[in-house]
Amino acid sequence: MSALPNTLPEWLALLESRHAETVINMGLDRVRAVKERMQLAFKCPLIMVAGTNGKGSTCAMLESILMRAGYKVGLYIKPHFLDFNERARINGDMASDEALVASFNAVEAARGEISLTYFEFTTLAIIHLMTQSNLDVAILEVGLGGRLDAVNVMDADVSIVTSVDIDHVDFLGGTRELIGFEKAGIFRTGKAAICSDPMPPQSLIDHAMEIGADLWLMGRDFNYSGDKQQWNYGGRGQRRNALAYPSLRGANQLLNASAALAALEALKLELPVGAQDVRHGLVTVELPGRFQVLPGRPSVIYDVAHNPHAASALGQNLGNMGFHPYTYAVFGSMHDKDIDGVIKAMNGQIDHWCLTDLPSPRAASASELAAKVQAIEPDMHEKTVNIFPDPGAAFANAMSRAGENDRIVVFGSFLTVAGVMAAKKSSLH
Repeated sequence: MSALPNTLPEWLALLESRHAETVINMGLDRVRAVKERMQLAFKCPLIMVAGTNGKGSTCAMLESILMRAGYKVGLYIKPHFLDFNERARINGDMASDEALVASFNAVEAARGEISLTYFEFTTLAIIHLMTQSNLDVAILEVGLGGRLDAVNVMDADVSIVTSVDIDHVDFLGGTRELIGFEKAGIFRTGKAAICSDPMPPQSLIDHAMEIGADLWLMGRDFNYSGDKQQWNYGGRGQRRNALAYPSLRGANQLLNASAALAALEALKLELPVGAQDVRHGLVTVELPGRFQVLPGRPSVIYDVAHNPHAASALGQNLGNMGFHPYTYAVFGSMHDKDIDGVIKAMNGQIDHWCLTDLPSPRAASASELAAKVQAIEPDMHEKTVNIFPDPGAAFANAMSRAGENDRIVVFGSFLTVAGVMAAKKSSLH
C-alpha cells in the first residue's frame, strides 16, 4: 500500500482522483459498514436538516443560538466556497487541516476493501472528527435527498425538513411526492420530525405516520406571526415573543427560524435555551452566499439560488430592496438544473446578463445559458447578454459597467459564487 497523504490538499486530490469515475451509488450499505467498523456514535443530541432550500440557513441559526446559550456545537454544512474546512465547524471555527487529516486517516484505516465516494468518505471523516470533539450538540446538513444520503447512517434525535421542491430529479424523482418521501427518510421512530414547508407532500406525512415519528407540521404544531418590527414563535407548549428578525435576509427566513425554534422546543429538556440567547443568536447569525448583501457600492448580492424555488425567493428579495436603476446578473448553472425555470423566476429583475462557464463537466456553457435567456426574454429592448469564460471575468465586466446606484447579483451554482469570491480574494493580494 502506498503511503497516505500528509496534507489536506493532498488528501482531497487523492479522493477526487480515486472517484473521478465513480457514479453516485445510491445506497448506504457501504457507508454503514465503515461507520460500524469505526464505532461512530454521538454522545450528545443530534439534529439533522434536509430540504430543497433553507437547509444551510436553518443549520446556521441553530448553531448561532446554541453557541449563544453556551453549548459546544458541531456543524457539518456544505458545499464549501473557498476552503474544504468550511464544511466542518466546531463552535463556529473551521476545523484545522491537522484534525481533518487525522480523521481522513481513520476512515482510510477502517474502510479496508470498501470503496467510498468522495462525499461518503469526507462525510464519515467529518462525523468522526465531531464525535471526537466532546460536543454538547451536533448538527448535520443533508447533501442530497435524505433517505440515501451518507449522513443518514446516523440516527437523529430531531430531524428537520425545511422545504420540498423540484431539484436533483435524476436521483430523487420529478414530483414533490417522490422528493418528499426521500426527504422524510431522515425521520426516526418516536423522535421529533419537523417540517417547515407550509404545504408538505402527503408522502412525507404518510411516511412519518407509518414509522411512528413525532411529526411537527408548520401551521398545526408550530407557527409564526409578526409585524415590521418583530415576530413571535408559537409551538406546542412554548411561545417566544418580541423576537428580532434574523440577520439572514429574505422573505423565507421566518420559516427557517421557526423550524430551528421548533427543534429547540423538542430538545428543551436536554438543551435549555433562554429568550436572550434566541434573540442574540438570530441577530448575529451569518451564512455566506444566501442573499448576502456586501457592504459598498454598487450593491453586490451573493445567492446560491440554483433551482426555481430558490430563484423565485431571490427575485422577491430583490424586489423588496428598493429602487436601483440597473441590475446586472452574474449567472452560471449546472446542466441538470431547471435553467429555464430559474431564468423565468428572475424575469423582470435583470437588465444585463453576464453569463459564465463553470469549471465542471456538469456545467452548462455560457453560450447555452445565453440562448435560453434570449428565448425566454425575446423583448430585450436595452437589455444585454454577454458570455464569459469564468465567474471572475463576468463579475469584472459587471463591475466595470455598473453605476454606484446599480446592483450586481451573483447567483446560480455554488461554483458561480465561489468563483467570484475567489477572484475578489486574489485581487486583494
